[in-house]
Amino acid sequence: MLIRSLTALLALSVPALATAAPACTASWSASWASSQRDADPAETGIAAKLRDATLRQTVRLSRGGKRVRIHLSNLVGTAPLTIDSAHVALAEASGSPSIRAGSDHAVTFGGQSQISIPAGADYVSDPIALDAPDRATLSISLHLPEAPSAVTSHPGSRTSSYIAAGNHSGDTTLVGDRVEHWYFASGVDVAGCGRTIVALGDSITDGHGATTDRDDRWTDVLAARLPAGSGLSLVNHGIGGNRVLRDGLGPNALARLDRDVLAQAGVRYLIVLEGVNDLGVLTRDHPVSAAEHAALVAELEQGYRQIVARAHARGIKVIGATILPDGGSAYYHPGTAGEADRLAVNAWIRTSGVFDAVVDFDAVMRDPADPARLAAAFDSGDGLHPSAKGYARMGQAIPLALFR
Repeated sequence: MLIRSLTALLALSVPALATAAPACTASWSASWASSQRDADPAETGIAAKLRDATLRQTVRLSRGGKRVRIHLSNLVGTAPLTIDSAHVALAEASGSPSIRAGSDHAVTFGGQSQISIPAGADYVSDPIALDAPDRATLSISLHLPEAPSAVTSHPGSRTSSYIAAGNHSGDTTLVGDRVEHWYFASGVDVAGCGRTIVALGDSITDGHGATTDRDDRWTDVLAARLPAGSGLSLVNHGIGGNRVLRDGLGPNALARLDRDVLAQAGVRYLIVLEGVNDLGVLTRDHPVSAAEHAALVAELEQGYRQIVARAHARGIKVIGATILPDGGSAYYHPGTAGEADRLAVNAWIRTSGVFDAVVDFDAVMRDPADPARLAAAFDSGDGLHPSAKGYARMGQAIPLALFR
């Protein structure tokens, strides 16, 4: 009853989107995606390990279809990336090294099984006649004959992948070393008229604190609520440590907006949950002046305005999400001034009118007795990232009326 009441309350702030959407004309829509960056610095030797090796990874679609196509990325490569065998199948489960019998399909690109992806480029496959239901888990297997010049990755996969020596891309079960990262796979589209929701964010959208191979990020929870037959899909473009204004563990939100949001097939809605790292980094190592606090708040507001303006130019509705409490974080240890910044930014998100709608995650996740902190029931234990229960709370708190 509490979630239902909160959802009803949040829905009051979104009348602009509770109207019938224009007729859809997209022939493809993004159903899964991940933001690309360099590999985890702790993965020394990963490029050499991928020489003459098969990489199998699983991804969870939000919406199914009769045909799919995959995107592969060589974003951080400094030389062409060669892949001489690619296969797609239905996986036995998220993070499983096994595929369902009879579901394996060889993948081609312009009719060719071997491709060489230029440095910095993204390749999209030919359509694959694979009947994938909603929330299906796909297995993507790639054989690399040579070591990549640099490894394009999404370190925060929260999903098991496997690496085996030799070409085993068509094997029913891949016997290899387990890792918790995605490599080179940047998206999966499904055919047909659809409408894609993109979640742009940091580690809270990426799912730090979620359960490995359980698909329980807040975006997964929201995707599971999307009505069957609605044509809606959702893709997660969170990167741990991401900031609106400065680079961190990946490029800043404004720098990656074109690739991670505007280029997504069928994108119609954008949820923006960014800013806690901008605020936290400001005072993480030492105090700053009141003028620097004020300047950061003003810069964040300008950054949000830029995101909204660029999305609106493409006909995308933008939903702003308030920044969660982080008063219990030992990493950022925000003081009174830092909390005042967060409250000021959240007040602006709620009342500026820049966003088409607002989802008030702050209101549903804070501790009523200490609003500067996450409620204990929703805290992963670090005072900054939600637990699986907290992510469920977030995913349930978003009114589906936003996407009508």
